[in-house]
Amino acid sequence: MTSMAARRFLRSFQFAAQGIGTALKREQNIRFHVTAAVVVVLAGFLTGLSYMEWLIVILLIGGMIALEMVNSAIERVVDLATSELHPLAKQAKDMAAGAVLVFAAASAIIGLLIFLPKWL
Repeated sequence: MTSMAARRFLRSFQFAAQGIGTALKREQNIRFHVTAAVVVVLAGFLTGLSYMEWLIVILLIGGMIALEMVNSAIERVVDLATSELHPLAKQAKDMAAGAVLVFAAASAIIGLLIFLPKWL
């Protein structure tokens, strides 16, 4: 990899870090998911999750936060594209929010399936 290509590659990580920082600063839902993730990780340590259970929990946490960031990005792009209340703009925002809700519900169910048997 050339020096310039390496710099561009490293710069892409800076942009990604800025995106994460922006999301944490400006998006209440992402802060909620990060807080929930901390609680789940602490519960996982206290519960003694298996290696496979940790893989699942980490995948769900990462997926939830990533999907919430994609939802926020879609909302911003739609808001940038139009300031009027267009039905397609509403549909795009609603579908993105719906995707977050579906993943959150599935994550909660999987979490219950992992944790409840260990607690009961």
